Order: sequence, then structure tokens, then C-alpha cells
Amino acid sequence: MEGMATTDRQATTLALAHALSAAERGLAVLPLSRTKLPALRSPHHDDPGPACHGECGRFGHGVYDASTDPARVREMFAAAPWATGYGIACGLPPYHLIGVDLDTKSGTDAPAALRELGLRHLFTVPDTVVVLTPSGGRHLWLTGPPDVAVPNSASRLAPGIDIRGAGGYLVGPGSRTAHGAYGTLPGTAQLPPAACPPALLRLLLPPPRTPHRALADPGHGHGLVHFVLTAHEGQRNTRLFWAACRAYENGLGPALATPLAEAARRTGLTEQEARATIASAARMTGHRP
Repeated sequence: MEGMATTDRQATTLALAHALSAAERGLAVLPLSRTKLPALRSPHHDDPGPACHGECGRFGHGVYDASTDPARVREMFAAAPWATGYGIACGLPPYHLIGVDLDTKSGTDAPAALRELGLRHLFTVPDTVVVLTPSGGRHLWLTGPPDVAVPNSASRLAPGIDIRGAGGYLVGPGSRTAHGAYGTLPGTAQLPPAACPPALLRLLLPPPRTPHRALADPGHGHGLVHFVLTAHEGQRNTRLFWAACRAYENGLGPALATPLAEAARRTGLTEQEARATIASAARMTGHRP
């Protein structure tokens, strides 16, 4: 038992060191247990009240605890001495990290599926940080634009390809879990996370919930404007970005820029936010804003 305890203490010390190193690079981190779940239990587990995302000031809010502040990181690990790994929050500045999780279990060949998607949609994944998982899978680190929230998904792109986006986290290299250790693919540890290819980013955004016929309106793009107008809080920027991308791809970008901005403004975005998102969509699709 003493040997096991010593091993766990060593794993915790190593995890903290790796977490602090990641925090220095601007990556927000949180302690994880051997199960890859957040190590700190929610302080509200017996409280049926409204959801708290850390506003109470206590630890135990999962990815919402993630921080780049070394003092706070040390406090979290001190509160969870059983932690043997750390998570890296996705979707936060400055990187707005997107994790592409390529699984190799259950007979799937996720790397081949990603290559096939690239051939079909004309993108290649650039050189970037690659983390090797104990099961033989790979996590690719990509960055997204600051004004777009990429959702988490499981096997939506293809079997075995999971996406970690806003509100999700990746197990950091140097973590130890019940199944083994996570490590960086040689030659990629010091690379900065590469920008997500625009064609891949468009695949990662949520599909529209309005009929495709309306969104494909070849005349004045009324469907795209309506798509933005019906956005709820939390999806306004993402819907605007998606609609603006479709507009520019169909040659309607210049004509729809002002109507889309006005629609976004009516949902609660500021003029500046709306114009910045539309400009980002223009750049992503190879057009001048």
C-alpha cells in the first residue's frame, strides 16, 4: 500500500508540474482523477438550486474551474491530492482550442476517416500538437476564431472522431489514468496549436435547424437572415458566422453583410461584434470583408 501511495504522490506531483507548464503557455487547466473526470467534487451535489458555473467561488465546477493562474492551479491540486492528471479547457482565449479526438477502438480507423473527409472537403490538417492516448488514439490540437463557439460532439463527423469544443476539455500530456499515460507525439510538443482549416471548421459548426431550401435561397438570402434572427443567446455568434460563410460561398456576401449584421443586432449583438464575425467569415471563405 505504501508503494501505491508513493506512486500516486509522484503522479500528482508530475501532473501538477505539467499543468503549470501548460498554464504558462496560456492553456487553462484543472486537475483530473485516474478516471479522466474532474478530481474535485461539486460543492452543489446535494443542492437542487440553479446551476452554478463557479460564481460561488469554490472549487468543483469541472471545466469552469480551469485557470491559467499558477497560484489557483496549485490550490486546486492541493485540494485534490488524489489527482493524477490534468485537463485543458477548450474554447478559451487566447487559443480557443478545438480538440480532434481520433479513436482507434471498436474497429474504427478515425485517422483514415479524417483523411477521407479532407479529400472530400478539400482540407489538410496542418502540423500541430498531437497527444497520444493510452489506447492508441490521438488528440489533435487546433485553434478556432475567437467569435465562434465550436460545440462538443461524438462521432458526428465520422465514427471514432470526437470533437472537444467550448465547455469541453482534453486530457493533458503527462497525465496518468487508470489505462496508462498520455504523452506528446515526438516533434510536436513545442509546436503552437495550428489554425483549424476553414473547410473543417465549417463541418464542426452545428447544422442549421431551418429547412435547407430556405437557407439556399438563391435570390436575396432571406433564409440566412431568418436563421440569424431566430438565434437564442449562446448561439448568436455561431449562427451569424455560419450564415455569413454560406452567403460568401454563394456570392451573396457583399449584398447580405448589412442585412445579416442588422439581424444579429436585433438578437442582442452589438454592431461591432456582428461586423467582426461577418469579417471573420469572409476571411475564412477566402473573401475580403
